[in-house]
Amino acid sequence: MEGTKLAEGVYLTYLPARKFKTSLLSAQFVTPIREETASAFALLPAVLRRGTVSCPDMGALSARLDQLYGASIDYTVRKKGENQCIGFVASFIDDSFVPGGEKLLEPVADLLGELICDPATERGRFVNAYFETEKANLIDAIRSLINDKRDYADSRLLQQICAGEPYGVSRLGDEESAAKVQPHKLYALYAQLISTARLELVYSGSADRERVEQALRAALSTLPREAVRGIAPVTAHPAREAAKTVEETLDVTQGKLGMGFTCASDDTAALLIGNTLFGGSSNGRLFMNVREKLSLCYYASSTYHRHKGLITVSSGIEFENYQRAYDEILSQLAEIQAGRLEDWELQSARSTLLNAYASMGDSQGKLENFYLGQAATGQEETPAELAAQVREVTPERIFAAMKTVSLDTVYFLRGKEAAE
Repeated sequence: MEGTKLAEGVYLTYLPARKFKTSLLSAQFVTPIREETASAFALLPAVLRRGTVSCPDMGALSARLDQLYGASIDYTVRKKGENQCIGFVASFIDDSFVPGGEKLLEPVADLLGELICDPATERGRFVNAYFETEKANLIDAIRSLINDKRDYADSRLLQQICAGEPYGVSRLGDEESAAKVQPHKLYALYAQLISTARLELVYSGSADRERVEQALRAALSTLPREAVRGIAPVTAHPAREAAKTVEETLDVTQGKLGMGFTCASDDTAALLIGNTLFGGSSNGRLFMNVREKLSLCYYASSTYHRHKGLITVSSGIEFENYQRAYDEILSQLAEIQAGRLEDWELQSARSTLLNAYASMGDSQGKLENFYLGQAATGQEETPAELAAQVREVTPERIFAAMKTVSLDTVYFLRGKEAAE
C-alpha cells in the first residue's frame, strides 16, 4: 500500500476508521541510521518537543493541548530496517465525538507542523536549557539499557552479528556519541533533516481523505524540501563461513545466551511460519521443549528480522547449562529443518500469525507502527495481504526455507563468579 504523495518526499498513509474514539496523526522523518549521527537524531525530537515559536515552553504547549480537549503529542525514536525514524505521534478525540461539532484535526496538524518547522530557538540555535536537559536525559536512557539484562543481551547480540553494518547501531546511538553532541551541530543536523529526509505521515480516524491531505499540506507548507534523499535500502547480512562466539562478563545471576542465524531464503512467508514454529510463540519448540520439558531456560524465544534475513534467539539460563541449552536449541532447529513436526504445530504457528495480523486493526498504535515499518523498508503489503501469503504457505516451503538457516554468531553473558 503505497502512501499518497503530498509534496516532494512527503507521503501520507490514510487509514479510515470509525470504531475508535480517538484519531491518530503521526509524522516521522526516515533517515539512514549511522553510528556517528544516531545519538544526535535520537536527541532531536526530544528537544523539538520542548517548545515552538508560539508555545515557547512546556507550560504553553500543555495549555494548547488542554484547549484541544486533552490531545497528546509524544516524540518517538525508532529503528526500522537500516533507517532511524524520528518524529511525533499525536492522539486526539475523533471529530465525531467532539462536543459542539468542533474540528480538532486542523489545529492538531498545525501544532504538529509547528513542532517540526518552527521550534523555539535563541540566537539561531535551540534553546540551550532545553538542549542540555534533553541531552542528559538521553545519556541516562542509554546508560539504563544495561539495567534490563535481557534487552541488553539481545541488543549486544545484534551489534555482534551486524558489527560495521547500520543494522547493528542502536536506535539511541551510544553514550560516547551522545556526550559529544553540540548545540550548533544539532541545529545544523535538524536543518539538514527537514530538507532532505523522507517524511512519512500516518492518519487514522473518521475524517475524509481530502480534508486530511488539506490539513497536512497547510500545516507543513513551510517545510523545506530542496534535496530529498531516498530511504536507505536494507542490505542482506553476508553469511559467515564459521560462527563467531562472543562472551561478556557482568554482575549477573542468570546467564543470557543469544544466538544469531542467517536465512539464505527470500521466502518471507515461509520463514515467518518457520520462526513461529521455532520460538516465535508460546507453542514454539523453544518454549515447549527447551524451557518447559527440559527446564534448561528461564525463557527462550526467537525473532525473525525479515528485512535483514536474520533469526535471533534470546534465552536466560543457569551458567552451567550453557552447553546443554546451546545443543538443544540447535537440535530443535534441526528437527524443523528435517520436517519432523506434528500437524497441530503447523496449524498453531499459522493461526498465531493470522491472529496477529487480524488484531492489528484493533490498535491505531500497532497500525501506525506497522505502516511506518513498511514505508521505511520499502515494503507495500497490508496486514491482509501478508495474512493471505501466510495462508498459502505449504509445509514443503517452510522446511525448504528453514534449511537455509545457519548459525552466524553466539553471544553469552555470564556472571563474574562463573568466570572465575
